[in-house]
Amino acid sequence: MAERIAQLKKEKNAVILAHNYQIGEVQDIADYIGDSLGLSQKAASSEASVIVFCGVHFMAETASILAPAKTVLLPEIKAGCPMADMITAAELKEWKKRYPGRKVVAYVNTTADVKAESDICCTSSNAVKVVNSLEDEEVLFVPDKNLAAYVARQTNKKIIAWDGYCSIHDNIRLRDIKEKRKVHPEAEVWAHPECRPEVIDLADKVLSTGKMVKEAGETPKKEIIVATEAGIIYRLKKENPGRNFYPARDQALCPNMKKIGLEKVLISLEKMIYRIEVPPEISQKARGAIEKMVKI
Repeated sequence: MAERIAQLKKEKNAVILAHNYQIGEVQDIADYIGDSLGLSQKAASSEASVIVFCGVHFMAETASILAPAKTVLLPEIKAGCPMADMITAAELKEWKKRYPGRKVVAYVNTTADVKAESDICCTSSNAVKVVNSLEDEEVLFVPDKNLAAYVARQTNKKIIAWDGYCSIHDNIRLRDIKEKRKVHPEAEVWAHPECRPEVIDLADKVLSTGKMVKEAGETPKKEIIVATEAGIIYRLKKENPGRNFYPARDQALCPNMKKIGLEKVLISLEKMIYRIEVPPEISQKARGAIEKMVKI
């Protein structure tokens, strides 16, 4: 299958992008591995005409927004994101009415139409910088309340958060960290900003997935407990064989991120499915919110 996929990539001028949480066999055939925004930017800058995005729906949407002239394929149409689905554009419109004049910061983990109703986007690594770039003293933040709580600690601004969360990160609890530390007392703890505040308090470092990958190649530590979706462990181990990485919670696996395998990538390229397209009026407004973030 890997050989056939490689052949089809050449025939169709395609590139395969895989998120850090994808299964190992998909990461192995990917041309680029990274976080959602980084991959979307790679899609926009790539000379390929077809983008096979191995991730979840909102990520493929973001790639389509940033690369509207290219064909963006999502190998599994049912690979969604429950957190992104926790707020709709209609709900955001109603929420904004309660806080007239407030700017909306949308985590990149949102649907295209929610981005289109927002003033600016952010990632887990630049959320503090984005919020601080706004002149307003009060800011609306969607959809992740845990990331919002983390940002609120780093800024003097008041963050009014939507009641959304990533269940995978939210289910990593204090007891998980404490139990892993008992087994690996010399290990450093890295936590993703989507984790609960009390988990972040216990962590040695708070890092986005992209920063985890970078830090893994630079840290002098030989053992690291990683509080995020466990799929990233595959990449961390592969790129840093001299270090040991342990998931903070063994069950921290996103079922949607695991829906794509080699067979679905192959079928996607053979049949050119499933095409992800964002209506121009939505795409234009959403792109504006993303571009504002990129300029900061």
